[in-house]
Amino acid sequence: MAEMRYRVLGRSGIRVSELCLGTMNFGGPTDEAEAQRIIGDALEHGVNFIDTADVYTDGRSEEILGRALEGRRHQVILATKVAQPVGDKGINDRGLSRIHVMRAVEASLRRLRTDHIDLYYTHRVDPRTPWEEVVRTFGDLIRQGKIRHWALSNVRGWHIAHVCHICRALGEPEPVAVQPYYNLMNRQPEVEVLPAAHAFGLGVVPYSPIARGVLTGKYRGGAIPGDSRGADPGWERSLGRYLRSPSGVVEAVVRAAEGLGGTPAQVALSWIADRPLVAAAILGSRTATQLAENLEADQLVLPDEIVQALDDVSHPGTPG
Repeated sequence: MAEMRYRVLGRSGIRVSELCLGTMNFGGPTDEAEAQRIIGDALEHGVNFIDTADVYTDGRSEEILGRALEGRRHQVILATKVAQPVGDKGINDRGLSRIHVMRAVEASLRRLRTDHIDLYYTHRVDPRTPWEEVVRTFGDLIRQGKIRHWALSNVRGWHIAHVCHICRALGEPEPVAVQPYYNLMNRQPEVEVLPAAHAFGLGVVPYSPIARGVLTGKYRGGAIPGDSRGADPGWERSLGRYLRSPSGVVEAVVRAAEGLGGTPAQVALSWIADRPLVAAAILGSRTATQLAENLEADQLVLPDEIVQALDDVSHPGTPG
């Protein structure tokens, strides 16, 4: 098995594997036994970057990770997130207020069975909390040793500039990464988010690199397999705009996979992992079998002509 490749995450100095293990399904579609197998396989392959969130499966994802990483916590860069409604979902059990963030980080530390979080994301923008308050809160968490670095998710390009300027004005630590929804079907981040990340030194960690499964080709013709996540009403609604898209992106990915002897998922992952500024792409594998397929993407080299063909059929302004 070839060695995993590693990249520096923004200006943090941290080296992370170019494929990051996403754990959104742990404790839900993926039971704990399968999650343990996935984590073990990922670590054995050289993955040292794991992503979760306090909201994933009502905290069960963090709990499973905490149990799985006992005795090997030092092997991984562990990322989690805050802002989505959690717990009893009371009026203050959400957002980025100091009250909620301070409570949420303690709860995540308990579930993860660790004394620190390596990378703590704002899961979304909170229009009710000024960024000055957010910046001070995350700075305090870094000084307290509860987190090592902080990062942004689901933001616009102007948010990155605004937040970094506030950090500099207040003398607080700047975010080191941004996590956008970015893939061949949604290249909108290339318009503003990626240039802003480059300007302010943030590493880019895309989520859903296979467009919620659409880029695997399994939904071609609008058919939704009954055993796929797309069969869930919530997922089906989110997939609708892609299933109706006449762009030809999926067909181009399938053709490329056939020509290279790989799978469409591997082609889509290889394309995103090799984009400029991308530090790591998040794998949302539900099973150990899916993980094994996806991990092979770091060994698939896309020829220049295939990259060009994929770029031609999509474009940087493609909205998600």
